[in-house]
Amino acid sequence: MTGLPVTPVCIGCAPLGDMPATFTYSVSEEQALATLRAVFGGPFNFLDTAASYGDGESERRIGLALREIGGLPADVVLGTKADRDLASGDFSGDQMKRSVERSLRLLGLDRLQLVYLHDPELIPFEAAMARGGPADVLLRLKAEGVIAHVGVAGGPIDLMIRYVETGAFEAVITHNRYTLIDRSAEPLLEAASRRGLGISNAAPYGSGILAKGADQYPRYMYGQATDAQLAQVRRIEAVCRRHAVPLAAAALQFSLRDPRVSATIIGMSKPERIAETAALASQPIPAALWAEIDTALADA
Repeated sequence: MTGLPVTPVCIGCAPLGDMPATFTYSVSEEQALATLRAVFGGPFNFLDTAASYGDGESERRIGLALREIGGLPADVVLGTKADRDLASGDFSGDQMKRSVERSLRLLGLDRLQLVYLHDPELIPFEAAMARGGPADVLLRLKAEGVIAHVGVAGGPIDLMIRYVETGAFEAVITHNRYTLIDRSAEPLLEAASRRGLGISNAAPYGSGILAKGADQYPRYMYGQATDAQLAQVRRIEAVCRRHAVPLAAAALQFSLRDPRVSATIIGMSKPERIAETAALASQPIPAALWAEIDTALADA
């Protein structure tokens, strides 16, 4: 619905905000800028960030990189998310306006291509959609030309469908809920696809376990993986080994191969991840692997 020309892989910039409590590792400004330089010289033209990522640090670092190259390239799409005040919890319409104004300042832009209402599950649906509330203010900023397109990004699937069905949004992001071991976002993909929304699927690696494996990184959705999740991943790893396919390639292409998904958001924090991700996206995968994964999970 947005009409924005984006590559199937989107660069997730949350790690660039230096969020060790979420990702278990830190990212220095130098490393973040090196990564962004590789991004702007690489094959992917879509970046995703948020006001809350490092409480503005991700946007600030992107702004530094944009100034280095003379501004946002014409062929690059940059999406961000309007957030509550992380200190006070304020999720009002006025706060959305302040969030957007700060994003413009930190990114060094005078207009935002794509802004999502972020984590609306933190307030009642009625409050989020009320006159003068968060969604209304973002839509007003769109009418004023400050924002080109407005989307919604959050977690709970039933709630996200409710937002999609308002008809107010042009794009939607789901995260950690459409992966090899979790298909719970399926109804949301269907609802958003019927309405023609741009659909981004974030975190197909489940925050890392589906890239590194159950033993190396036993965490799912930024927390300790359950025994059931570990068992599922180990079964998938066994299938991938039989076909000589990297686990990360299967996890990434599970999302990329779905025609409803416009872009798959992959968090990146090192320059080399750009080429690695491009290789994983083009890794040959036999059709039999997908059926075997489904069978292995059904048996589990």
